[in-house]
Order: sequence, then C-alpha cells, then structure tokens
Amino acid sequence: QVQLVESGGGLVQAGGSLRLSCAASGVTFSKLAMAWFRQAPGNEREFVAAVTVVTWSGVGTHYTDSVKGRFTISRDNAKNTVNLQMNSLRPEDTAVYYCAGGRVFSTTADHYEYWGQGTQVTVSS
Repeated sequence: QVQLVESGGGLVQAGGSLRLSCAASGVTFSKLAMAWFRQAPGNEREFVAAVTVVTWSGVGTHYTDSVKGRFTISRDNAKNTVNLQMNSLRPEDTAVYYCAGGRVFSTTADHYEYWGQGTQVTVSS
C-alpha cells in the first residue's frame, strides 16, 4: 500500500519560512517524479513545484511562476522523502499543500497517481 505523509505545515508570519516534508512508503520512490500542489479555499488545486527522478545528469525541477526564487523542491532517495523549502512566504501562499508522486513528470494533477492527505500552511499578514 502506497502512502505519502506530509509534515511541516503551520502558521507563520509574512516573510517567514517553512519546510514541508513528504515521506513515501510502499513504492519504489526513486522511480517516481514528485510534486507539490496546493489548494486554497474556493480555489482549484494548483501546481507548485515538481522534481524529476534522479538520472546520470542529476535532477530537474520546475516551479510555478509565483514561487520561483522563494521555494525550493528537493528529494532524498535514501530517505524516501521530498521536501519543499518555502521562504519569503506571503499571505497568498496560504493553502493546504499536497505531496504527489507519479511516473510522469508533469505540472498536471491528473498525471500523479499517489497523493498525501495534505498539510495546512497559513501565512498571516
């Protein structure tokens, strides 16, 4: 049974930082592309960041424009985890953040087979 478990959410003031982690089990983590999505109340789930599998040339990452330069996604295949370092947080970053894994590197939620339960991030102004 595949499980993705997020942690690290919470309440932070604008300009602050949080680090989200997602631990995977029941799956060959190294073969999955991993991503973070978020969903604010009344909004659709949106792509935040994704990281490819590790290849001989390293890893690739992709970010939505609104988080470029502020968020960093990384993976640790030895620990079966993917992290999202979030700096310079803004009130508009407030959402439930979801970890996702799939066999295709994509910015589209439908392309990911595995999902965590979500962790709340609240940024106060």
